[in-house]
Amino acid sequence: MKSLYRIAAVASTETRLASRNRWVLLATLILVLFALALAFLGAGPAGSRGASALTLTAASLATLSVYLIPLIALLLSYETIAGEIERNTLPLVLATPVRRSEILIGKFLGHLAVLSVAIVVGYGIAGAAVTLVHGFDPGGALAWARLIVTGILLGAVFVAIGILVSASTPRVGTAAALVVGIWLLLVVLYDLALLAGLIVDDGGMFTKTIFPLLVVANPGDAFRLFNLAALEASAPVAGIDGLARSLPFPPALALAALAGWLVVMLSAGLVRFRRLRP
Repeated sequence: MKSLYRIAAVASTETRLASRNRWVLLATLILVLFALALAFLGAGPAGSRGASALTLTAASLATLSVYLIPLIALLLSYETIAGEIERNTLPLVLATPVRRSEILIGKFLGHLAVLSVAIVVGYGIAGAAVTLVHGFDPGGALAWARLIVTGILLGAVFVAIGILVSASTPRVGTAAALVVGIWLLLVVLYDLALLAGLIVDDGGMFTKTIFPLLVVANPGDAFRLFNLAALEASAPVAGIDGLARSLPFPPALALAALAGWLVVMLSAGLVRFRRLRP
């Protein structure tokens, strides 16, 4: 029980610091603005496509979220340990009775709470606006709820990655450069490499056997795979997103891949933090 109190105290401190630095407001505004833009630019032709406005917007946000949520999560968490090392405050924190595992888990939960508020409020406002303008649809509402819950899970993975990076370098500048590189690699370059492989392979072994495994192995693509595979067939998607429905994997496997990433990244961060000598 005392351990839970200590974790909650660390999480509360991280949340207050993020709020003081306007991270909650900034992250929420970013998600609200992009979600509303997609909602009213992408939901206009809903009736002609046979899909509800909520469903179409969920399909658009499933793709946009792969870029926005990981970036916000990494920017939230990259400084959490490296910043304390640079400011020489980490030795004071470690001198308290709080265990290192409790510190790391508390920091993780604090940053995840900030990100979760931004996702729920940002996407919630956009979903309410679409419902008011275009009407309520149960299937679209379910897709929206699924998007929010899995978006939080995707954010948790990248918060854990940011904490791992922060525990691996004593310099904030280095940590910032590393998380930007990780974001580019996992979110942008990875998909470009997959598309290049599909073009070169032209329906061969890579397309049929290796490509599906590589899609599920990436946290961003696993998030998209789960959300887009569960949408109505009339919701228009293309490229890698359009292949999500045809992959020979159950959507639950994509969730398992996200959960696996989260466990591995948190465990690696904990191991690195325990070995850290500030």
